[in-house]
Amino acid sequence: MAMINESTNGDTPFQRLLGHHVEIMKGWSSLGNVLEKDGFLSSELKEQVRRTLAQGNGCEYCKAKGKPEPEKFNEKISVAVGFAEVFLKHKGEIPNSAFDILKEYFTEKEISELCAFIAFTTASQYFGAMMKLE
Repeated sequence: MAMINESTNGDTPFQRLLGHHVEIMKGWSSLGNVLEKDGFLSSELKEQVRRTLAQGNGCEYCKAKGKPEPEKFNEKISVAVGFAEVFLKHKGEIPNSAFDILKEYFTEKEISELCAFIAFTTASQYFGAMMKLE
């Protein structure tokens, strides 16, 4: 059971918890929609990163959507997931060497998108964990 009652606004339990402030819910959802679709990075790569982060960020709702699927990994997904694991371990204080590896596989546009996705996804998963969303 979540820490607060869901509002009547939103389509998902997560959105309904944010829906107590409709503008926040709409803005959060809008950014999430942009980040999760294909951009400079594929939505499949980002989904595997999301699944990886879910295992370490404490949100049961996010974990329930599944663990990473190594059988779907290619070289770029493997590097991105590895970077997400480094992020989880170091909580944002990522060593320069991790970025050096990213730069071998990704453009600066892709690195920017990956880091934005990781930061936003972590915030979302922390919110779910705080609220005990299941």
